Amino acid sequence: MKFNGSIEINQPIEVVTKLFADPENLKEYQEGFEKKELVSGSMGQDGAISKMYYKQGKHEMELTETIVSNKLPQSFEAFYHHKHMDNTMKCTFTDLGDNKTRYDTEVEYTRINWVMPRLIAILFPSMYRKPAQKWLNNFKVFAEKQPIEQ
Repeated sequence: MKFNGSIEINQPIEVVTKLFADPENLKEYQEGFEKKELVSGSMGQDGAISKMYYKQGKHEMELTETIVSNKLPQSFEAFYHHKHMDNTMKCTFTDLGDNKTRYDTEVEYTRINWVMPRLIAILFPSMYRKPAQKWLNNFKVFAEKQPIEQ
C-alpha cells in the first residue's frame, strides 16, 4: 500500500528542513510521540538507526528507524520497522520562493503481518493516509509559528 501527501508551508526551505531534521520537534506535530533514541551511527546521518517511542492512551508502540538517505534540504528517506509492519517514507522539500516551501511525502507499507492492520489496510486505507496527512498539517502549523530567520 502506497500513498502520497503534500502541503505548502509559509516558511523558507532552510527553516522548514531545520525544524524537520530536529528530533526534539517530533512531539510538536506527531501525536503520541514520546522520544527518539539513537542506537547506532550518527544522528540524522545515512545508516543511523534509532528507536522511536509512541503512546496513544494505554497503547505503546516502538519503531526502529533506519535512515536510508539524508540529503536535506532537498530530501530525506527512511525505513521504519515495527513487529507487525514495515514502511518506507520519502520526504522531499521544494523551494517555492517568497518564503514558501512544498513538503511532499510518499509512504509505502511493504509488510503488514498482523490480521487487523492488514484488514484495515484493505478495507479502510484512509486509516493509514489520514494520520500521515494530519502530521503534515500539524507540521505546517508548527513551522509557521516559528520566526523567519533573516
